[in-house]
Amino acid sequence: MARHIVCLTFDFDVMSGHIAREMTTPTPISRGEFGIVGAGRILSLLRAEQIATTWFVPGFTIETYPEACAQVVEGGHEIGHHGWTHVQPALLEREQEEAEMIRANDTIERLCGQRARGYRSPAWDLSPHTLELLIKHGFFYESSMMGDDYTPYRARQGDVIDLQKPMVFGPETPLIEMPISWSQDDHPHFEMAGTRPGHRNANSVLENWVDDFIYMTRCTDWGILTYTCHPYVIGRGHRMLMLERLIDKLRDLGAEFMTMEAAARLYDERAPHTG
Repeated sequence: MARHIVCLTFDFDVMSGHIAREMTTPTPISRGEFGIVGAGRILSLLRAEQIATTWFVPGFTIETYPEACAQVVEGGHEIGHHGWTHVQPALLEREQEEAEMIRANDTIERLCGQRARGYRSPAWDLSPHTLELLIKHGFFYESSMMGDDYTPYRARQGDVIDLQKPMVFGPETPLIEMPISWSQDDHPHFEMAGTRPGHRNANSVLENWVDDFIYMTRCTDWGILTYTCHPYVIGRGHRMLMLERLIDKLRDLGAEFMTMEAAARLYDERAPHTG
């Protein structure tokens, strides 16, 4: 039986990403602050549509805006791990990365009564130690890599990379990779960042995102497609209308919406780890 699943995910960074990049003057801080406004709009839409989603939330956000994060939990949404400071793990020493991982997970547990089962790296940039630490600390899935588009897979560990030799792939781990893509992320389409102007027409992004789902229905009978949004980005008026239309169009095409953990568990049932 055909089954085409959509995971709507929201990286609830507020101003943590700007602070991590030392953008601490009032205007960039206010850009992140708008995420609280956007989150309220998104939660209202999801409540009306009766859709459960996954929110990847830095520990910084939880402690800065505890009431807003509690509203996410009260809405029935999954809380995923997104670091503590939104500093990408590739810039941290192993001990620093583990300390951030533990600190953020403790904060998540205080928020929703359980530790996160899923992880998404700040800036989608894993360190050489990240997978090892995720396995050590009991994570079930990870969502920062791009080795597929519609099919989860088991994250590898221990690849040997040498430009002068063929790549040697390491063994698969039990950790399920829920793949993502920059093309299904709102940030590069809409936000000002460096020399990238942003401000794409929302309808053109909507068309691309719907076409990605249509192609999934053509090339596989069972698949999962993940969209990544940020409340301070997607929460602007014309983009909220785009999100409404996206949900409507995907529903009309037969999409089944669920949290990332729920989708990962379905994949785990279909393809159990044998290592």
